[in-house]
Amino acid sequence: MARILIVEDEAHLAEGLQFNLQAEGHEVSVAGDGETALEALETKPFDAVVLDVMLPGRNGFEVAAELREKGNYVPVLMLTARGRTEDIVKGFAAGADDYLAKPFELSVLLARLYALLRRMSWPRVARKNGPEEMAEFIFDGRRIDFEALELHAPDRIVRLTLMEADLLRHLVRNRERIVSRKELLEQVWHVREDTDTRAIDNFIVRLRRYIEEDPASPRYLQTIRGVGYRFMPNPEEGRARGEFRQ
Repeated sequence: MARILIVEDEAHLAEGLQFNLQAEGHEVSVAGDGETALEALETKPFDAVVLDVMLPGRNGFEVAAELREKGNYVPVLMLTARGRTEDIVKGFAAGADDYLAKPFELSVLLARLYALLRRMSWPRVARKNGPEEMAEFIFDGRRIDFEALELHAPDRIVRLTLMEADLLRHLVRNRERIVSRKELLEQVWHVREDTDTRAIDNFIVRLRRYIEEDPASPRYLQTIRGVGYRFMPNPEEGRARGEFRQ
């Protein structure tokens, strides 16, 4: 059983989701606007949040962003009436862990929701069966703990969202190689578009705040103008000397 918060202002949809999730054995609460949702999340622990973008008052992007700013890393499945890549990436940049465009099948929503719950409860083992998966990556006095969802910098420990960890994992796996925005959208967010979008830049900016000593002059997460990004664990030597640990 999981404790799930549904944030949806369409009463018929919220009631339908609540009924079906309760039938699955979960404890379900409903909030009809962003402020009510934030109040509920401050007073009660939840295992997952189903968050609509279009809400009265504060929208879903603002709710997700405030959650992360307050250090709440509950998995967030964002619902959007628009399936545009820019909106999807904006949701991820705000702190969402997955998205689903309306209209959707209940079975799809349940599958996405359960996937998030499983990912948060996995033990410290590789999340995939590929040889390149790792528990952590160490470079230049920093450590990315992919299973604990933490980034250990010299002066602090930063909690990562699921998507932040997945993005860093992809960049680490392809360290020293230029990775295009399109590749990141397809391989990390599983969004397929014919054209690139610069909305992902905002997401990289947030990661730089975690890793870089001077985010305005990045050394590790480098932008290759007009192409994409490159992760350099040891920028002074121009070679990747980071260490994988299983």
